[in-house]
Amino acid sequence: MDASLVDVDLALVGGGGAGSLVLAALDRHGLTGLRVAVVDPVHKRGQDRTWAFWGIPGTDLDPLLSAAWSQVDVVTPAGRRVLSLAPLRYAMVRSGPVYDRAAEAERRLGAVRIAAPAGELRDDGHRVTVHDPAGRPLVRAGWVLDSRPHPPRRPGRTNWLQHFRGWWLSAERPTFDPTRAVLMDLRTPQPERGVSFGYVLPVSDRYALVEYTEFSPALLPDAAYDAALRAYAALLDLDLTALRVREVENGVIPMTDGPFVPRPSARVVRIGTAGGATRASTGFTFSAMLRQADQVARALAAGRPPVPAPAYPRRHRWMDAVALRALDRGHVGGVEFFERLFERNPAERVLRFLDGATSPAEDLAVMRSSPLLPMAGAVLGDAVARLGARS
Repeated sequence: MDASLVDVDLALVGGGGAGSLVLAALDRHGLTGLRVAVVDPVHKRGQDRTWAFWGIPGTDLDPLLSAAWSQVDVVTPAGRRVLSLAPLRYAMVRSGPVYDRAAEAERRLGAVRIAAPAGELRDDGHRVTVHDPAGRPLVRAGWVLDSRPHPPRRPGRTNWLQHFRGWWLSAERPTFDPTRAVLMDLRTPQPERGVSFGYVLPVSDRYALVEYTEFSPALLPDAAYDAALRAYAALLDLDLTALRVREVENGVIPMTDGPFVPRPSARVVRIGTAGGATRASTGFTFSAMLRQADQVARALAAGRPPVPAPAYPRRHRWMDAVALRALDRGHVGGVEFFERLFERNPAERVLRFLDGATSPAEDLAVMRSSPLLPMAGAVLGDAVARLGARS
């Protein structure tokens, strides 16, 4: 064993969103005596992504938010529904403030930054050695939190992607309504297999993120995203000749019922999407990453292993698998599915369901709001597929 190797209590492999939230949580819980290392070849800074989520106002995140809304719109070909979210709110945070908060936490914690890519993690049951891709040891740690992308343990029965492109649009005169966000606008042309929608997150009356999103099995050609955004802007009656595209955001998020492995070895814990933080039926991830970070910090503060709880209840993961199957096999149309979800449930219940925070009784109410016969076919198909996988 190399005696000169840096030895820490906790190593964060990956310094993106999930790792940044953990650093902030460690600092927030006063864990300044913890020896921490961050292993990432890139020190994340600036605006490279935007996260939207819902929660209760008055949290430590509030100073980092770009905007928040107590009302959101869900728009379908049948009309516009204005949802009051109280006591929750829908909020947007950009990556820059999150990375800045993580850098501040890193300094306060006295963390060691190792600017190198991580390769194999060798866990002997007592310590974990993080190696680079060439096999050279980088750091040894009591625990490793790994936020790098990892595939599921096995391919899912349904494997979709949430893929999107957004334009940050600025205007010379008042153009957007900063009091309300558009959560889902399902008037966009629907793909043959999948569901598409637009949304609008206004920061002010002259600045907003306008985005086109698809849930479907495959990515589009690059030019198709811009074409879809231009068509969506026309639906919003936005005159693009009078607007300026300040920034462009792209993203791809897995939507699969394949099982992720949150703890591949005794002292390695995966966080973020690889740790199950992405909701399979919607692609939402940020709230679960936030919960994971807080649970890790609380556990360490109490002298317990830094192992967060499962991001979502098992019954929700089953419901996600059924919903994905129903949409993928054409048992139900995406517009109808989401329209009924918001039409037949209070907005707070829907948002808490999507966040994995509803009770079994509330889950039943959500299930009853979906088309029963088509969803029953998806339930049966899912059960047959599970039995076949075990045989």
